[in-house]
Amino acid sequence: MPLYDALGGTLSSRSWGLQREVDQGMNDRVPDFVFLAHVVDVVSSMHVPFAFRSCSSLPWAMRPVLLPLWPVAFAFMLLQWFFSKTFTVSFYFLRGRLHQTWSVPRYGFQYFIPSAKKGINRQIELAILRADKMGVKVISLAALNKNEALNGGGTLFVNKHPNLRVRVVHGNTLTAAVILNEIPSSVREVFLTGATSKLGRAIALYLCRKRIRVLMLTLSTERFLKIQREAPPEFQQYIVQVTKYQAAQGCKTWIVGKWLSPREQRWAPPGTHFHQFVVPPIIGFRRDCTYGKLAAMRLPKDVEGLGSCEYTMERGVVHACHAGGVVHCLEGWEHHEVGALEVDRIDVVWEAALKHGLTPA
Repeated sequence: MPLYDALGGTLSSRSWGLQREVDQGMNDRVPDFVFLAHVVDVVSSMHVPFAFRSCSSLPWAMRPVLLPLWPVAFAFMLLQWFFSKTFTVSFYFLRGRLHQTWSVPRYGFQYFIPSAKKGINRQIELAILRADKMGVKVISLAALNKNEALNGGGTLFVNKHPNLRVRVVHGNTLTAAVILNEIPSSVREVFLTGATSKLGRAIALYLCRKRIRVLMLTLSTERFLKIQREAPPEFQQYIVQVTKYQAAQGCKTWIVGKWLSPREQRWAPPGTHFHQFVVPPIIGFRRDCTYGKLAAMRLPKDVEGLGSCEYTMERGVVHACHAGGVVHCLEGWEHHEVGALEVDRIDVVWEAALKHGLTPA
């Protein structure tokens, strides 16, 4: 609080000016960048600044104090399902630009209800059109808002509205870059699940060019061959199809894009490290293995006005797809980043992120 900072001599000389800027900006200013999220579940829906500021200022965790309020949160979920529109959750400033997080009023489980698909896409489409009309430069789709089965990673909206001025971004290129740069240079073989997804495909094609053997877990020979043929001929031998977890018994680097049960994790040898891009993240059942967190990056040190945490991330850390949209905005790139990942752009986006002061979390 400013009062305690003033008494303790820790008040920044920019505090009051920034507060005035916040008050004016939230009412009148058009954001340069928007991260379009969605609600995860009923309980975590209370992890927003306008509900419990003290909770939202810390990484999300189940707190007993929230349990009695579950019926209230459930009632709000029903109201949002039928009446609500996209709303602003939080904001911050970065190098004179206003960045906001908006939320689609839908919860994670609703994305898996077939009859809800059309309504969810309509909510996302309206948010994109609203951002376009306002003059937002970049809108980044979070988590399930860019699900391939839902809208083709955002291609549905770009194809339907070819004259959009706002750039639509899924941010997965930077997500891939974060995962790939976590892998030690000494690794010569990896086991990949979720192998035919957007991220899985890009990771496999990138690693094979480094002459790293990729064991792609998939039952679909057709999808496997399609990806393998995208690799240059001299590197195709490094992409190998496997159909059972047993094939990875000798591999200590697992890249997980699909939920793993305790039984499936048992096939990993002791000392295995699990990198992951699966939502929700897998539970670490193995004490003799290590588990990476979801891909994330720390915002530059000059970020201002950041008063809340992004779900389970600590303050100042955001999911890599969020960071990907930030980089797109800072670079002023004019292309949409939707659909399949361009493998050649993984290093380009990574270097741009580092250049602007974003760092791996």
